[in-house]
Amino acid sequence: MANLDLEEQEQLDQLKAFWNQYGNYITWALIAVLGAFVGWNLYQRWQNSQSAQASALFDELDRVAQSKDPVKIERVFADLKEKFPSTSYAPQGGLLVAKVQFEAGKFDEAKAALNWVAEKSADEGYRAVARLRLAGLLLESKSLDDALKQLSGSFPGEFSGLVADRKGDVLFLQGKTNEAKAEYEKAFKALDEKSEYRRLLEVKLNALGVDPKPLIANEKEASAAGQTAVSGAGKN
Repeated sequence: MANLDLEEQEQLDQLKAFWNQYGNYITWALIAVLGAFVGWNLYQRWQNSQSAQASALFDELDRVAQSKDPVKIERVFADLKEKFPSTSYAPQGGLLVAKVQFEAGKFDEAKAALNWVAEKSADEGYRAVARLRLAGLLLESKSLDDALKQLSGSFPGEFSGLVADRKGDVLFLQGKTNEAKAEYEKAFKALDEKSEYRRLLEVKLNALGVDPKPLIANEKEASAAGQTAVSGAGKN
């Protein structure tokens, strides 16, 4: 028993020595971990609360948008931008406001809403949509250089066809027919062959004296070559 007591005492002494040396570090590490956990939970609750409030405000914006009251629309959208700019409802609201204002003939207000989305939205998809629509508004007002600026820079890959098509429209109105053809062809190749939008591009290409059938044939040949290569690799 005496030996056991001595062993236990030795272990306790070692434990005390260890705690004296590292106790503060362990305590602060635990506090940091627990603090991060509590902070994350609080952040999640705040995010959920923000999302719920933003959703309610967006519903109100949708309601006043149907009333076509420009004063109310701008007031509610201003609240949405000010209070919940980081939520997805803010850029959605901007796109909605731009549509309503455009239909009401208020081009400046529509441009302002789209500019806000293009510059402030955290989501690159919403930014891309806003820039495309803004380019369309500028195209209608014959601000062709400004429209082209909106289409410059990077866009998500899935927007490449739409961007090229809109660039083609701008270049065509600028009298740059060859450049417009190149952009229309690029758009035609980028869009899915089953897309209805491709039919509109066929009309544009035909109007410029371009037959899109060879483009389709080249696509099929490239697709067939790719399948053959994959099949051959599988056999090897």
